[in-house]
Amino acid sequence: MSSKGSVCEACVVVLGVVVVVWMTCLIGCVQVMETNTRSETAVNAKTESDISLWIDEKQVKQFFSGFPLKIYAILDGNVLPYVLDPNFDKYLPILPFEVQSVNLTWRSGDHNTYAYDFDQLVSYNHQILSQPILSIDSKGKVPKRPKVFQVFIPCVGNVSGIAAFTIGLRIINSETNQNLVGTPLRLKLQKQCADRTPDPECDKKCGNGKCNQNKICECPTGFLGKFCESALCYPQCMNGGTCVAPGVCSCAQGFQGFYCEGGICGEKCLNGGKCIQKDMCWCRRGYYGPRCEYSKCVIPCLNGSRCVGVNRCRCRRGFIGSQCESISDDKTDRTSNSKPTVKKKPRKKFV
Repeated sequence: MSSKGSVCEACVVVLGVVVVVWMTCLIGCVQVMETNTRSETAVNAKTESDISLWIDEKQVKQFFSGFPLKIYAILDGNVLPYVLDPNFDKYLPILPFEVQSVNLTWRSGDHNTYAYDFDQLVSYNHQILSQPILSIDSKGKVPKRPKVFQVFIPCVGNVSGIAAFTIGLRIINSETNQNLVGTPLRLKLQKQCADRTPDPECDKKCGNGKCNQNKICECPTGFLGKFCESALCYPQCMNGGTCVAPGVCSCAQGFQGFYCEGGICGEKCLNGGKCIQKDMCWCRRGYYGPRCEYSKCVIPCLNGSRCVGVNRCRCRRGFIGSQCESISDDKTDRTSNSKPTVKKKPRKKFV
């Protein structure tokens, strides 16, 4: 599968921003994508008016295939919709062992002052994963100008397993003492920790990676696990699909798409309808029904015309009438109940 799938799509808040990077790499772009330095400067000039939070393009480029992207969780005072999706965490992949920290950038802008409070930094399995650690105080003021901080997600040691953790962030307008709309943000994630002790049989077990001189299996991008045995797909394969290679899903019967997000309709959608989910058609205007088989025009439209609304036909060029049944002299009149064209009389010239 190409790394340019549908954007679908998916993505961030605090450490969640890094997860959106996975989406950006595999889908192509996630909400805000800037690939030119000059255009980026212009965008920043327009958005200096209010608070923004993003992961910069340098880290995205470092981690993911060299794409110079900037990805926002908050832009100009607005928490982006995909962050607020209640099902957002269900679509997120397990963060691989190699992701130890994330650099984030934020600023409050020139017109408002904001305080912040990281009120949740919780690991739910302390035997595998320590609590997330900030490079800044957990409470304070958001800087006026862009400033970088880090979130660390440290594994305890040479213990293999997957641990869940939560990061929570409140942003408060200092003048109104009200939370920024969309906050507090809550993001539940999972992090993989791996036993990285040397293994004498590394050469035999390291299937998708490469053993280094210390007999430790090093995984290429897109694979995780002590022996690189698991592939990473983001967004996760949906509807019972299985990730069989980095970014490649094998779909269950009845589904299709890069991430198995689309269905296959057992019976063809009619009248220009499109299959959007398993046995579910999206109908063009003027048609309805499970297969778009019903027309909203009680009397059928004639002469190759099509129904575009309740008893409203769109006629082919050269036809008029409520059902496009008559030949038209004025070939510009194409809609059955449109107003007749009135030709303007030429003005008289006075000498």
